[in-house]
Amino acid sequence: MYSKFICPICKGNFTVNNKTLICENNHCYDISKYGYINLMRSQKSSKKRHGDDKLMLKSRHDFLEKGYYKPLLDAVTDEVLKRCGDENFTVLDVGCGEGYYTANIKQNVPDCDVYGIDISKDALICAAKRDRNISLAAASCSEIPIESGSCDVVLNIFSPTNAAEYSRVLRPDGILIKAIPLENHLFGLKAAVYDKPYKNKIDSRELENFIVSDFREIKYTLNFTSNEDIISLFKMTPYYYKTSRTDQAKLENLTNLETEIEFGIIVYQKR
Repeated sequence: MYSKFICPICKGNFTVNNKTLICENNHCYDISKYGYINLMRSQKSSKKRHGDDKLMLKSRHDFLEKGYYKPLLDAVTDEVLKRCGDENFTVLDVGCGEGYYTANIKQNVPDCDVYGIDISKDALICAAKRDRNISLAAASCSEIPIESGSCDVVLNIFSPTNAAEYSRVLRPDGILIKAIPLENHLFGLKAAVYDKPYKNKIDSRELENFIVSDFREIKYTLNFTSNEDIISLFKMTPYYYKTSRTDQAKLENLTNLETEIEFGIIVYQKR
């Protein structure tokens, strides 16, 4: 574990000494008791929320554990399984969150090396609880502390994209698997909250240094009869933090909701 992480300061390789990673220039990083390493370069104001907070993580965990997004989980895992190679096969999940997709891949391909990075330390604690055999680090996609050309697959599930860094860490024949929300994703939820609900804007699929090799859509409808699940869905999205208290209150007693689920999975081949 941890062998492909590099020092965020000098980019040197690490050796593991007990529970400490030490690079060639003696920069040291402890493996936390929770199972991740903090490789963030800058420690900005503690007053600013970095990544998903505990409320969002708990809501997402409660929601995902009920299988509502299992079609996406299975599809992402299937894309990885199609390309699994030898025992040195390495998967990196950028913006891994609480490890729902990351852990499933490790459990389905136990012999491969699975890495996950996220800027939220709370998320990494959750991911470590899912599977202690995943190598986890607090890090940003703008400066991924992974050695160049060491990954077979990079996952990018609803997280910010940095094509240059993804290209750098991938091997010459590596692939990027990106999951995005499509136009009508969660439109029914938005219609229950907002007076003028809007559809999602779909960005161009083009990424520098990559060619689109495959695209698939996953579309279905969810019918909720539990207020708890409706609230969990809402609180696990960024909408919750951008919505007025008046609009949030519209869901407080709602026990029936039908909403569209629409995902796109884009598979990119490194140029």
